[in-house]
This record gives sequence, C-alpha cells and structure tokens, in this order.
Amino acid sequence: MSDTPLLPPLRDVIARHGLAASKALGQNFLFDGQLLARIAAVPGDLRDVPVLEVGPGPGGLTRALLAAGARVTAIERDRRCIPALAELAAAYPGRLTVIEGDALSIDAPGLFTRAPHIVSNLPYNIGTALLVSWLSAAWLPWWRSLTLMFQKEVADRIVATTDGDAYGRLAVLAQWRSTARIAMPVHRSAFTPPPKVMSAVVHIVPADAPDGVALADLERLTGAAFGQRRKMLRQSLKPVPGALAALEAIGIDATRRAETLSVADFTALARAIRA
Repeated sequence: MSDTPLLPPLRDVIARHGLAASKALGQNFLFDGQLLARIAAVPGDLRDVPVLEVGPGPGGLTRALLAAGARVTAIERDRRCIPALAELAAAYPGRLTVIEGDALSIDAPGLFTRAPHIVSNLPYNIGTALLVSWLSAAWLPWWRSLTLMFQKEVADRIVATTDGDAYGRLAVLAQWRSTARIAMPVHRSAFTPPPKVMSAVVHIVPADAPDGVALADLERLTGAAFGQRRKMLRQSLKPVPGALAALEAIGIDATRRAETLSVADFTALARAIRA
C-alpha cells in the first residue's frame, strides 16, 4: 500500500531489543518479507478488515498484515516483545492493538465487534490447542477464516482423508463443518532458529454445520474410535451409548476400523445417535 511506513529491518529490531527466540514459548521467527506477504494474502483482501494474530513475536507477520491494510489485534505472551510491537503500533496509528497475555485464557471473541480473520504463525507448543478451541466454537463461528502455520505433520492431520496414517480426530473436527487445505509448505530454513521439522500454512473456511449433528456426540465418537484405531468399530465404539445400534441403522459394517470412515460417515453416525 502507498501509505506503508518505512520500517527498520526486522533483524535490527530483534537485535536492538535482545529478542532471541524462546524455545520454552515455542518461538521461531520468520524474516522473509515476501514469504510473510504471501501468508498475509491467503485470506484474501484485508483492507480495513479485522485480523487476530496470536504470538506475533517481534512483528514479522504483523508487518505484512498491516501492509495489506488489516486492522490487527495481536496477543503476545512474551513481554520482551511488547516494546517492539509498540513501535510498530506507533508506525501504524490506530491499526494495531497489542494485548499482553495468554491466548488460551483470553476471551478473543469479546475483542471484536465483527468477525475477524485469524492469521498466525502459531507457537508450536499451543497451536493445536488453540485450533481445537476455535473449531469448537458455536457455529457459524466468531471468525471468518483461519490461516495458521503448523508443523507439517500437524497440518497433514488437519487436512487428512480416510485410510491414511494422518487421518484421525483432528481431521474430522476440522472438516465436518469447514473446509481445510494446505495453502503453502514452508521450509525449516525459513525460520530463525530453524526448527527440526518442516512447516505448512493451513487455511480453514467455515461452512454450514450438518443438521442434527452435535459436536459433543462427534467428539465422543471420534475419541472412542481413534483412541483404539486398530480395533474394529464394534469394539472401539462399545462404550459410546447408542453407537452400535446407530452403525446398524445407517448400514456401516461394525467390523470396519475408524480410519476407513469418512467425515461424512462420522457425521451420519453422530446424527443417528442423536436421533
């Protein structure tokens, strides 16, 4: 955008504030401006659109989001990063709000008057927990889309399809009322310090929830089925009241295993139990 302020290099900001990445906080910093701009572009046009960013660190992705025109609310637990983010907020008056705290305990929906996109290079140690909390929200949810960086193996689990080793509870939870795709892979060398694993950006867009399906039923089903994924459904689902009768009612062979059931199969099973 033409009103983008001239900012010092991110490496200089990090050096000036002594912001070495914290392993305890799951931090890995991104410096590549072109890569960060590509991530910020995944949700679409962000001009004057609210965005929630969790774990901005020194503000690399935050810069890209602000340059794209977003109005960013950033939640940062590491108080060492607050002064650097305050400088960025001063460079973009009225466009960046920084909240110091733990994203797992903050009432994020209460921060917004209209649904935001959530765009984050999530700290690896809380990424999955945050995703599950966002996916478990009332539907249609309080967010417009999720654009999130994960370890590649977690990203694969989110978008997995049946019969693969990655397919499990997380895939069903992510896909039963939304669409999930890998927007781009990110090589470990792009980070400072480089993590031991590859990463990927996942983009999730909400869709209408299937009628007659309760999240609680789906969670019980997938918890039992994938908790004993090597067992036949007639064994793994025995502790779930009504599950075996529901299998018979909708014509699913009870000798199958959890990884062979599609997301649609699980939602049909949850609907049959609820009925």
